[in-house]
Amino acid sequence: MFRHTKRLQFEAKPEKPDALYAMKLQELIGGAYGEMTVTMQYLFQGWNCRVEGKYKDMIMDIATEEIGHVEMLATMVARLLEGAPADVTAKAVKDPATAAVIGGMNPQQAIVGGGGAVLADSAGYPWNGKFIVASGNLMADFRANVAAEAQGRLQTARLYNMTDDPGVKAMLQFNLARDTVHQNQWLAAIEQLQEDGLEGPIVPTALFDEEDQTHSNTLWGLSDGPAGADGKWGHGPAPDGRHEFHYLDNPEPLGGPGSAPPPDPALYGTFAGPGGEGSAKGPDKSVGDKIKDVFE
Repeated sequence: MFRHTKRLQFEAKPEKPDALYAMKLQELIGGAYGEMTVTMQYLFQGWNCRVEGKYKDMIMDIATEEIGHVEMLATMVARLLEGAPADVTAKAVKDPATAAVIGGMNPQQAIVGGGGAVLADSAGYPWNGKFIVASGNLMADFRANVAAEAQGRLQTARLYNMTDDPGVKAMLQFNLARDTVHQNQWLAAIEQLQEDGLEGPIVPTALFDEEDQTHSNTLWGLSDGPAGADGKWGHGPAPDGRHEFHYLDNPEPLGGPGSAPPPDPALYGTFAGPGGEGSAKGPDKSVGDKIKDVFE
């Protein structure tokens, strides 16, 4: 159950409208790493969590907060759009709608959103549920959460430097702080999973004996850059404590030629046989007849 509180988590009042910045701020709502993504990502991770207690409660705490972040940003966008497309943006040209476009306003904010935020990124691309990661494996998910918060904080920092509005900057300062604490919380949760013996550094903690162990500790030197092995990933013990990194200079391919098999004649693919002769003959049966054969 969720209960809506009418007060925002933090104030979202710009000093003045700015339709162009409202379009930019859409990235933090509906972008791949926006607040809508982390909201749904954490909600589904929490709903699917099989570990009752501290892990599930923590996930749901942060997930519910993120709903409030979407609300803050949507409110800020609506207030930045106040008066657009009207006199505020009509100073550029006589036609208000044209002025809004010239000023950089996202037309969908007016046409679809009625002067409010829309569920899309700064380019108008709709938010997509495929952006979220909720695998059921907490180690894999928490690492994805660190990355999501890092990308979100990076984009917030960039947007922070794109405005001089003190009201907008104040809200973004709050958002930066929350992105900081959430990164730290997910990093701490990763450590806690290992301390509790629930997960190891490699996901999943299984099938080590079944994998081809000849290839579980090597870095293949496949670029012209000579410094590929200079980091910890090129030599010394691996973080999982099971392996020792080794660098392979000029490794040889292990497989045969990557040739595709002859095409199905019904698909009319161009093909040359072993002797070079053309073999793109038509099918003995029509495609329709073959489909009929399958279902009869």
